[in-house]
Amino acid sequence: MMKLHITPGSPYARMARIVVLEKGLENRVEIIPARTRAADSPYYGINPSGRVPYLVCEDGVGLEESALICAYLDHLDGKPAFDPPVEDRSWQARRLEALARSMLDGLSVWGREISRPVHERSPGVIQHETDRARRMADLWEAEIERPLMRGALNMAQITLACALGLEARNPDFRWRPRHPKLCAWFDRVAARPSFTATAPPNR
Repeated sequence: MMKLHITPGSPYARMARIVVLEKGLENRVEIIPARTRAADSPYYGINPSGRVPYLVCEDGVGLEESALICAYLDHLDGKPAFDPPVEDRSWQARRLEALARSMLDGLSVWGREISRPVHERSPGVIQHETDRARRMADLWEAEIERPLMRGALNMAQITLACALGLEARNPDFRWRPRHPKLCAWFDRVAARPSFTATAPPNR
């Protein structure tokens, strides 16, 4: 059995957990909570970088980085569901996924900053990521109309939904006002069983 090491609040680990559920791999992948950001964590003996998600395959080889893990899980049955479309839509799909990843990465920096003790937080970093998140929400209010964001579930959609779902972890991430199209899209995608089952805990 494969072992997927995660932390419940990580949006990157959530992406991998969603793919596990969407592909029906629950009986082949064991989900294991990892203890991170602790000097004596035994998890570092499994994954020296300490990052999540981390997938230990059936042959014992470890895979790190959510995009790689999601692609590996998607291809296990030889019938990938989340590969970019072929031909002229491929670059459009990759562009949208990159935009979603950019938003997710910025929100993750913001989340790590506010998890620090108050006296260690950087107001400059927090303001920078607050502004970035606002700009990205404005951008996605327009981009969400793209056919690739309205069709079958894909990695751009999964990535964006995991980013927007960080509202549960960061009360200052108020992306909903002035973004009705994005709200309607997110609420529909977030209602999928794979998303409700992996919803991040409130901070």
